[in-house]
Amino acid sequence: MLRMALVVLLGLAGVARAETAIVAGGCFWCVESDFEGVAGVSDVVSGYTGGDLQNPTYKNHDGHFEAVQITFDPAVISYDALIAKFLRSVDVLDAGGQFCDRGDAYRTAIFVQDAAQKKAAQAAVAEAEAVLGATIVTPVLEAGTFWIAEDYHQDYYKSSEIVLTRAGPKKKANAYKFYREACGRDARVQEVWGDQAFRH
Repeated sequence: MLRMALVVLLGLAGVARAETAIVAGGCFWCVESDFEGVAGVSDVVSGYTGGDLQNPTYKNHDGHFEAVQITFDPAVISYDALIAKFLRSVDVLDAGGQFCDRGDAYRTAIFVQDAAQKKAAQAAVAEAEAVLGATIVTPVLEAGTFWIAEDYHQDYYKSSEIVLTRAGPKKKANAYKFYREACGRDARVQEVWGDQAFRH
């Protein structure tokens, strides 16, 4: 009996607990798309954070950032590595929004949940500034409530649901691809980061 209990305890000790990272990188559809395929990431959820408004919605999230909550296994990918990838997936030099999406809701930010995340995020920003030789405008902020966005925003980039666009009815996945390309997201990230750009 004692031996069995030790085996169970040792087994549990070897299982890493999932952790979360919260970042804002412009359109949350795009950040979700970028990170759902990363090894060690088990889930990415779109939402709103950073503001005081209770129960924000897409139509009213004044003061909040569009953001994502990334659930990951730290035994596979570290928080530091995730933040380094995040910084290289956005335009860290633009304080007015991201790409074609302008305004406060589309600014970049890293929302830290404890002292260890804060230290890691600040180090990642400093390292990225050294790489670019420029001041990064992506702030490191204390995390508050993360409000999950409406269901229709989740996994938008791969949904087969039909939506009406300016070009007529399209699957969400196709509408997303058109939007991302037209917005110039990947081209600008490549321009800023060159060979270090994180490609989804």
